Amino acid sequence: MKLDILVFGAHPDDAELGAGGTIAKAVAAGKKVGIVDLTRGELGTRGSAEIRDKEATKAGEILGVSVRVNLAFADGFFINDKAHQLEIIKQIRTYKPDIVLCNAIDDRHIDHGKGSKLVSDACFLSGLVKIETTIENTIQNPWRPKNVYHYIQWKNIEPDFAVDITGYVDVKMESIKAYASQFYDPNSKEPETPITSKNFFDSVEYRARDLGRLIGVNYAEGFTVERIIGVDNLDAII
Repeated sequence: MKLDILVFGAHPDDAELGAGGTIAKAVAAGKKVGIVDLTRGELGTRGSAEIRDKEATKAGEILGVSVRVNLAFADGFFINDKAHQLEIIKQIRTYKPDIVLCNAIDDRHIDHGKGSKLVSDACFLSGLVKIETTIENTIQNPWRPKNVYHYIQWKNIEPDFAVDITGYVDVKMESIKAYASQFYDPNSKEPETPITSKNFFDSVEYRARDLGRLIGVNYAEGFTVERIIGVDNLDAII
């Protein structure tokens, strides 16, 4: 299956938090979108890997993605090496995305920056003919995405561009709510973490509102780029 957009996240819920509105909007426009989670989030303070698996499935259904894969890398301990790169290359060559979205280049959680660089490196390597990968005993053809963009997470990194997600912020928030074990729940007896506060949950929406304000729309999600963006004409800029 060829996808238009493949979204990578170090943990289940990263894609939703960073790019949920963009994903929902792309799906509504007829684009085929997939999500690849690098880990099962097994080191999360609340819940369990099994619970996160179910939550990720539900969130993917809410967003309408065509496929969701979990590579089961070690949460907190995966590294950017050949073995991990090859697993990501297999996903890129399987789904042949034109666009890849991945973690913030720098963030509070160490997995986010690691995941960002790992995926970015794998996107380049995936285009090299002399790197051989196989799926079900079939040799894969090389494939390099046209563009790699990094969504914004905990830190308020200034975006290089923002996507208007007006009309899709409710879908984004519903997909995040699917991770009931991870976020604000006044009845939970589990330990508090930086992402379990009501302030954090509300911040997802008010960040989108603020980014929207900056580009003249109601809601937006921001991304950073790895190379200069070209446009056909000035009218393409909102």
